[in-house]
Amino acid sequence: MGIADDAVEIRARGWRTLAALHGLIEAGLERSLQREHELSVVEYTVLDALSRQDGWHMRMQQLARAAALSSSATTRLVNRLEDRGLLTRILCAEDRRGIYTELTPAGQHLLARARPTHDRALEESLAEARDVPELSSLVDALYADVRV
Repeated sequence: MGIADDAVEIRARGWRTLAALHGLIEAGLERSLQREHELSVVEYTVLDALSRQDGWHMRMQQLARAAALSSSATTRLVNRLEDRGLLTRILCAEDRRGIYTELTPAGQHLLARARPTHDRALEESLAEARDVPELSSLVDALYADVRV
């Protein structure tokens, strides 16, 4: 095995570690958000992304990027959230083909109730991951910028 092969293996090992941490966190978030608020992680992500926008709306393409979904998956997700009264779609005044997605008051309320659950589940998942030797250094790296 040459130096180039070693570099490939190191990157692959890093990716597997990152994927393992992501899976552990996502599973913890999914359980808590579903149990306490009947929200999936991706639904929470969409509500959260919309809440962080100036004017509380985003184009569908932006929402797809924020949620890491395809256009068709984003449309299905927006349909479900709209059916639940958590968001609404608005035609863009400048470009009638453009569609914005915006939180409704019910969506804002659910997000406000779900955010502490999300934050708690994230912290619990990170604490669990810190106890896994293969993941602990990655968890420590996530906290590196927040230590005072």
